[in-house]
Amino acid sequence: MSLAATELKLTFRSAAQRGHVDAGWLKSAHSFSFGSYFDRNNMSFHNLRVINDDWVAAKGGFPMHPHKNFEIFTYMLEGSLAHQDTMGNGSTVSKGGIQFMSTGSGVQHSEFNPSTTEEAHLLQIWLIPDRKNTTPRYEMLELEGKARDGAMQLFLSHDGRGGSIRTEAAADIYSGKLNSADEIRFELNDDRVAYIHVARGEVHINGHTLKDGDALEAEGQGTLTLSNAKDAEVILFHLAPRS
Repeated sequence: MSLAATELKLTFRSAAQRGHVDAGWLKSAHSFSFGSYFDRNNMSFHNLRVINDDWVAAKGGFPMHPHKNFEIFTYMLEGSLAHQDTMGNGSTVSKGGIQFMSTGSGVQHSEFNPSTTEEAHLLQIWLIPDRKNTTPRYEMLELEGKARDGAMQLFLSHDGRGGSIRTEAAADIYSGKLNSADEIRFELNDDRVAYIHVARGEVHINGHTLKDGDALEAEGQGTLTLSNAKDAEVILFHLAPRS
């Protein structure tokens, strides 16, 4: 699939369109079909398979469970999450942190909110890898506050450049923060596509106003301009297209 000769095509995805789950200890909004939420027309965006916006109650969590052949990362927005896995890793990620698993040939893990009083808010994101059954691995990364002010910090990439975590997926993923005086321009000038998810706040992108949980799909060539923001935190996925 090649979009190199096409103009920029934008598709707005409202937060209200997401599937919602309330399990008591877990409240979740699913950007794509997941679990009990199924929409055959909303399975993924190219190799981006899952964005779950999760609120985990104090002491709540996911018991040990398996994953295979997905690239999975947790993007912490508030609170903390404790992780253990069958690779021998045990760690806690907090606000501003990333924990990443390349699940490859298979791994099991658990995640719990260690707080007895505070809710944890996080995004759990899955990518489809280019290679299957690779050796599983786990990494953590702290996002830099100032590096994201009015700019994009690369934190996950297909080649691990610039101190980012390397992923088996054909993807480069950035985090940025914007306020009213900030403007970020991102060029789409090859056959790659982009997906922008607003983790919180408000931002204007090429004539669209996006707020908490909204997203914008971009295919073709052109410039994405992020501006006129209000305490916005965004994740930008630069992805190889899938036919």
